[in-house]
Amino acid sequence: MDIPKIYNPLEVEDKWYQYWLDHKFFRSVPDEREPYTIVMPPPNVTGVLHMGHMLNNTIQDVLIRRARMLGKNTCWVPGTDHASIATEAKVVALLKEKGINKQDIGREKFLEHAWEWKNKYGNIILDQLKKLGCSCDWDRTRFTMEDDLSDAVIDVFIDLYNKGYIYRGVRMVNWDPAGQTAVSDEEVIHKEVNSRLYFVKYRIQDSDEWITIATTRPETILGDTAVCVHPDDERYKHLHGKKAIIPFVNRVVPIITDTYITIEFGTGALKVTPAHDINDYNIGIKHNLEVVDTINPDGTMSKAAGLYIGEDRFIVRKKIAKDLEEAGFMVKVEEIKNKVGYSERTDAVIEPKLSMQWFLKMDKISKPAYDNVVNGNINLIPEKFINTYKHWMENVHDWCISRQLWWGQQIPAWYNEKGEFVVAKTKEEALIEFKKKNIEVKEDIRQEEDVVDTWFSSWLWPISVFDGFKDKDNVDIKYYYPTNDLVTAPEILFFWVARMIIAGYEYRGDKPFTNVYLTGIVRDKLGRKMSKSLGNSPEPLELIKKYGADGVRIGMLLCSPAGNDIMFDETLCEQGRNFANKIWNAFRLINGWEVSETLKPSDANKISVEWFEVKFNEQLAINNDLYDKYKISEVLMATYKLMWDDFCAWYLEMIKPEFVDGKSLPIDKETYNASIIFFEKLLKVLHPFMPFITEEIYHLYNDRKAMDCIVNSKYPTADKHNKSLLGKFELIQNVVTAVRNIRKEKNISPKESLSLYINIGKMDWDIQFDSIVEKLCNLNEIKIVEHKVDNAASFLIKNFEFFVPIGDKIDKEAEKERLQKDLEYNKGFLNSVMKKLDNEKFVANAKPEIIENEKKKQQDAENKIRVIEEQLNNLN
Repeated sequence: MDIPKIYNPLEVEDKWYQYWLDHKFFRSVPDEREPYTIVMPPPNVTGVLHMGHMLNNTIQDVLIRRARMLGKNTCWVPGTDHASIATEAKVVALLKEKGINKQDIGREKFLEHAWEWKNKYGNIILDQLKKLGCSCDWDRTRFTMEDDLSDAVIDVFIDLYNKGYIYRGVRMVNWDPAGQTAVSDEEVIHKEVNSRLYFVKYRIQDSDEWITIATTRPETILGDTAVCVHPDDERYKHLHGKKAIIPFVNRVVPIITDTYITIEFGTGALKVTPAHDINDYNIGIKHNLEVVDTINPDGTMSKAAGLYIGEDRFIVRKKIAKDLEEAGFMVKVEEIKNKVGYSERTDAVIEPKLSMQWFLKMDKISKPAYDNVVNGNINLIPEKFINTYKHWMENVHDWCISRQLWWGQQIPAWYNEKGEFVVAKTKEEALIEFKKKNIEVKEDIRQEEDVVDTWFSSWLWPISVFDGFKDKDNVDIKYYYPTNDLVTAPEILFFWVARMIIAGYEYRGDKPFTNVYLTGIVRDKLGRKMSKSLGNSPEPLELIKKYGADGVRIGMLLCSPAGNDIMFDETLCEQGRNFANKIWNAFRLINGWEVSETLKPSDANKISVEWFEVKFNEQLAINNDLYDKYKISEVLMATYKLMWDDFCAWYLEMIKPEFVDGKSLPIDKETYNASIIFFEKLLKVLHPFMPFITEEIYHLYNDRKAMDCIVNSKYPTADKHNKSLLGKFELIQNVVTAVRNIRKEKNISPKESLSLYINIGKMDWDIQFDSIVEKLCNLNEIKIVEHKVDNAASFLIKNFEFFVPIGDKIDKEAEKERLQKDLEYNKGFLNSVMKKLDNEKFVANAKPEIIENEKKKQQDAENKIRVIEEQLNNLN
């Protein structure tokens, strides 16, 4: 077989991915097997693959591929989210480039453009995920605004409204002046910016006295309706019950007290603007304050402001600051840094604003979602996020579910000419509802302009992707729901995960998933969050092109402990590529051996095979436990070591046929077959992480039928094993390493054979490993002695004293210098151990096994010191 010297992922990956698709290995239909289901967190249709997607979907693919190999009926449902704000902003911008205004063409025509854009660009990210190797059931791809899923959203809205959970009212929201819509807390990004703190004095009514407030937003002074101080602040107790006069507008407002105020912050006096700050709004409700809305939806000053009408809020900030100073109201200005909220979609500064919106009451409906996470029915991984979840759910607020957009599911509310409304799916049903409620309708009714929040669509995702609203008893929903694992980011734990749990219990009476694996944020090696705006995020497809999908997957997962941020460095992808090359070279080595039908396995080969079988089974059992704990990164690192170190560096070296006259001798068939079995098992364990190279090699070393692929092969099982053999072999590995180090230190050629003498003392030496040590160290003999050996380099391992006679090759002075350093190190180590054992407090409080371990360290150090001192004496 002509096998290329270098593995080329570009020639392999597209070939095998298409093969898997052609043979429908990812397709799932309900059957008698145990289902294993994941629903993909749907990426925005506006998005392209970024490092967060890479991490998230690689983890999902590892889980789904392993489950498939475990014999489960795996179903990974992909899809995309319509992303109301982002998509609308993108389409508006594209129309603007053509000289078209959204308002001029109207809703229906605008939606035609939006659908045209979606159909052209909306699946780009899913195609990119295929390059990564994601084994989704692509026949099940869903979109949050397709007809059936949109119907589900509308039906749920009507149902919740009829149950009394949904209401309409004026509340404080995050307002995006550029997008002209309310946005959720999750869609607000807080950035630290250079800012100014303005200290402004307000006159006390009927007095010559002033009170000074501090604000970063002086333009909102025009909407102040109170000044608030802490009731215990001695500076202002004489002002309780008095009134202040707002500069320029001369509004007389009360001076109120509230424990919300922080005495130490600023001046300890707070201007209260209920229309433009959520905390001020809450104070306003508590103290029944007037609300003056001074900022228009587009961020300009309203008529209610009385001044600067129609001017942009940030221009007014500069103007009013100057005017306050000229009028004598400005006390001082300080340069500060503070956090400012920006819209994730438009990058406009968020304006807290009172707005008429639709809300979902969250207190009662969220209780099952709280209880079933706290009681462990749904697992958050890692568990540290349970407290975060509890805090959010215990302080849950009503959910603003309306958005002032056209792209999305239009709210099913209908108004008559007086503004009275009913909730119904169609215009015809709405007219019936008006009639039922005896509400007069003289003119044509109109539908609510707003759409629902995108989250109000995606919170139904685990049910709606299986058409669980269209037909609540259909085969798919009964088989696949609840799903098994959800892999997502911690920042949407409340905004999406909690809400899906709420919907699951409300509409299925059951959890939507059992486990929630929370990934960290992908950061660069300097700790900065990766983003294209910072220029510190590599292009994922370029990484795949450079290192192969397998290499990139390894690079991502080598640094990805659950719930912790990922410090990504491109060198990790290079390490992944090198690992692929190592696997390829191991395959080429084994494949190149000549196999003898008559040759019997040597003692070295027999014990080597026995050792690796034990080693593999032990690691597989450990890996299975790590999988159960969702320690995916640790599974990879352990498997990496098993392949690179244990299999390639040790096992293959132990069984590798010798070279004689420039030609490799044959290997016995029994050892060869065992090696092929080991290698195949290793490939299977690696397949979830490295799907492409494992499939390629799986087919290269065996002539397989079309459906016989590693992707659907059986995952190895961990057999019982003799752990004592591993302990014995660890000693042998240390001996081999020590002898090799002596060769290196003494510059002795690997071709020059040496002798090894062992002073075993009262210990037992297992001679079954002698042939391995002789082969790996190129020894002509291993001899048991009861004395020291002169003119020899020596080392101590587990109270065995080893000597490698090297005659005049030894540099006595250099050897004495080395031994002296070892002596000083071991004396220092012994001293640190004795400090612990001599510490009465440590001995009294430490567990018995810890004390025993320290005593063992003491004994080992004392033995090493004794042997080194004897070696120095011999040299002297």
